[in-house]
Amino acid sequence: MKIIFATGNVGKLREAAEVLGPDYEVVSPASLGITEDIPETGSSLQENALQKARYLFERTGLPCFADDTGLEVDALGGAPGIYSARYAGPGHDSQANMDKLLEELSIVIPDSDPESRRARFRTVVALILADGEPHFFEGICEGSIATERRGSGGFGYDPVFLPDAYPGRTLAEVSEDEKNAVSHRGKAIRAMADWLKAFRLEP
Repeated sequence: MKIIFATGNVGKLREAAEVLGPDYEVVSPASLGITEDIPETGSSLQENALQKARYLFERTGLPCFADDTGLEVDALGGAPGIYSARYAGPGHDSQANMDKLLEELSIVIPDSDPESRRARFRTVVALILADGEPHFFEGICEGSIATERRGSGGFGYDPVFLPDAYPGRTLAEVSEDEKNAVSHRGKAIRAMADWLKAFRLEP
């Protein structure tokens, strides 16, 4: 089954393909000639994910899904939240986003106590199949924010996020398999995959 994932991020495409398995051909919008920026103007993760999924469904009529992810830092009142990708400006610059996050957190919390730097990644996935009805799935990865970048893997905020599952290591310091096992996006996509399996087995 061919299914469109509303992303141009190679890492996210690979992660989704691994989770969904060989029964699904996960393709990007660009592979179908859709190269324009997809609107993302909602006020919540769910709204943004649904907006992107609906855009692709209306363009192609094919099964599709979209995710929106936010990094929620308790000491910053849940920021950057839905603005995570453009926290430092509209350029989606990961380094600038991390710079801003670490600077703002150092002002609010000058020490490195992990309990005062609690945070989580939250992902919402919106899935639309042939009937056009949306279905939603959520995944959360709990952790804290490091005081500096560490590691060379992953993408986005991974070098400053310390997942509870791997004490002392950032998401950029763990293997791809380790990350997939606990990642917010992986959890949401696995929930979607489980639902799809059950859905397709229904008479």
